[in-house]
Amino acid sequence: MGAPGLIAAFTAGAATLAGGRALVHWGIRKGLAAPRVPHHTDPGAHGLAFETLRIGTENGKSLHAWFIPAPRRAALADSGAAVSAPVAQDDAEAPPATAPAVVVMHGWGGNAALMLPLARPLREAGYATLFVDARCHGASDDDSFASLPRFAEDVEHAFAWLAAQPGVDAKRIALLGHSVGAGAVLFAASRTPQVAAVVSVAAFSHPAAMMRRWLAAKHIPEKPVGRYILDYVQKTIGHRFDDIAPVSTIARIRRPVLLVHGADDAVVPIDEAMQIYAMRGDTPVELMTLTGDHESFADLEHHMGRLVAFLDRTLASR
Repeated sequence: MGAPGLIAAFTAGAATLAGGRALVHWGIRKGLAAPRVPHHTDPGAHGLAFETLRIGTENGKSLHAWFIPAPRRAALADSGAAVSAPVAQDDAEAPPATAPAVVVMHGWGGNAALMLPLARPLREAGYATLFVDARCHGASDDDSFASLPRFAEDVEHAFAWLAAQPGVDAKRIALLGHSVGAGAVLFAASRTPQVAAVVSVAAFSHPAAMMRRWLAAKHIPEKPVGRYILDYVQKTIGHRFDDIAPVSTIARIRRPVLLVHGADDAVVPIDEAMQIYAMRGDTPVELMTLTGDHESFADLEHHMGRLVAFLDRTLASR
């Protein structure tokens, strides 16, 4: 075969290889993509006054969110967002005041509606709340992919929006997240010193551990296929797993943290909460163990007194 033939064969082989690699990468993204679950309810169904709004985030995208004002505060100033339910009469007549607040982030494949069982207890305790859909979830904009760092970016933009509201005390805003959302609020708090407190519900200790469980469930061997997938995911999201893992971010947080975990969690074993707690360093961390599994919030609702007591205690010092 002459030189032209060799070049043509090499070019064809390279194209085939590149095409195969692109197909593999497409398969990885498709296999890991979170399902988009529509909202099945809203705060109004829980008897709560709320505002539906859009919050800008990275890549020119916007997030769907519900803002539930704290009790006995003035009606929201006009922000250009559509109000989905009127503010209660007692709230409208109350004098303006600043209230503590909580940003609430769901988990992978979830949405803000799934977190609403926490809304009424937090409001009755005097907190304003912002329930957010991450990109590629709920009613928020789509993006090229979802990831823990992108969840964290969305949390940070939600925090910034909430801190700018006239009825919210910007020095007393906590972050609360579930599962991947829990890892995201820990990561966000590790690089946002203005956050006053963090509540992590059912966080995994390390993304690689979660990925290995996913590989095992798909019967994909770790060597060499699994390692290739893990490396590809890290390159795609632009972060090393070691840097964004809760066992790493926990020690970089300078505010109080409450780790909440179900004793019967089969998705993320409670041992992982212990691992995060063990790596807390100088961070003030409390560990709250509940009965219940990874997805159940029924048990957390029954223990909201303990969660609210943590928030009251930590935010009062601010």
